[in-house]
Amino acid sequence: MATLQAATTSTGAIVSDPQAVRELCEGYCFGTLSWEVTDEGELTIWGYDDFEVYEARENGLPDYEGGIVTHEFLRELADHLEADEELDIQTAGFTKCRFPVLAKRYVVRDGEVLHADLSSPEPIDE
Repeated sequence: MATLQAATTSTGAIVSDPQAVRELCEGYCFGTLSWEVTDEGELTIWGYDDFEVYEARENGLPDYEGGIVTHEFLRELADHLEADEELDIQTAGFTKCRFPVLAKRYVVRDGEVLHADLSSPEPIDE
């Protein structure tokens, strides 16, 4: 059986209400990823897993039947970032030497969520 090996890391971003963001994060499951909101209000996400977010069941386990809700989580989080703050979350990984490799990026800023991956090749201009 092939196992995904991935790493996720983020920049730190200052949130307007640290307690509200802690409560928001506690309502979701991030797999084996860790998150922290410091006393100064800086949110960071990191760990050795793909950045996929699920809603949390009452017992704290992920609700896999509900599906991945990463975009919904990030849209909620966007409302809590301080003005001019940006949260940049990047994941890279692989499963043995299989194609394709995993590479994706989420950027949360100015109330919006941006996503990028390796699925859209662009022509190289001469």
